[in-house]
Amino acid sequence: MTPDEVRDFLVGTVFGPVRFVGGTGSTNADLLADARAGAPEGLVIVADHQTAGRGRRGRSWVAPAGSALLASVLLRPRRTTGAAALLSPATALAVRDACAAAGADVRLKWPNDVIATAPGEAKLAGVLAELQVGPDGRVAVVAGFGVNLRSHAALASAVAADAGAEPESGFAPLPPVALEAITDHAPHRNELLVAVLLRLDAWYRRLGEPAGERDLLDELRRNSATLGCHVRVLTPGGAVTGRAEDLTVDGRLLVATRDGPVAIAAGDCHHLRSGSA
Repeated sequence: MTPDEVRDFLVGTVFGPVRFVGGTGSTNADLLADARAGAPEGLVIVADHQTAGRGRRGRSWVAPAGSALLASVLLRPRRTTGAAALLSPATALAVRDACAAAGADVRLKWPNDVIATAPGEAKLAGVLAELQVGPDGRVAVVAGFGVNLRSHAALASAVAADAGAEPESGFAPLPPVALEAITDHAPHRNELLVAVLLRLDAWYRRLGEPAGERDLLDELRRNSATLGCHVRVLTPGGAVTGRAEDLTVDGRLLVATRDGPVAIAAGDCHHLRSGSA
């Protein structure tokens, strides 16, 4: 699928123009700069590779040229409070559904990862949404997503590097996996891009509606690999350990602890094996 065909598929959606670049530091950083300069809603940047891609807690995203779908979108939700909070999980769900349509058996790991669960948990994709308020008071949300499409040497190295636990949490991050390793045929990058954006467009149009947000939360619950698990979530205020029970209306994770329920807005979530809590 050519860039022009991508643009044709997106006619009638919120998305466009679409800017394709060979390489950049970070598609999110680029779009945040565009947002500060007054760029309109719907701008999309797609990169062949990144030199400073990042995820939550400043983690790097390893992606040599042509091995991953790396993209960011600029949105300006009118109802900023609820819509902005749900844009990250909505983007993750759009990525999950697009990968599932390509044949991958994948689920959502709170807050924003798409993971394969068999034979063991492995990270296929991640989402990083960043909110920015401009000098004119306009709110912008940049949602970036990266999907490992093809296996490569750097990905194998990352699997080996991730075998060690992080000193801060005591847990190792999930090893990465490529879409081609868990499907019979990995789609072309641009085909997957269109599949993600069409699904995100449909959810974004409904985020201002109570029924739309309820439906989104129902889908997030249905496709969650986290709900029902015993978890340990590293938050700025400390670690929270308990059973992941539900999602709140704004996407927070509700954890049942020994001291009562705790709603967590952001954190690094680890699924615990039986007996490790």
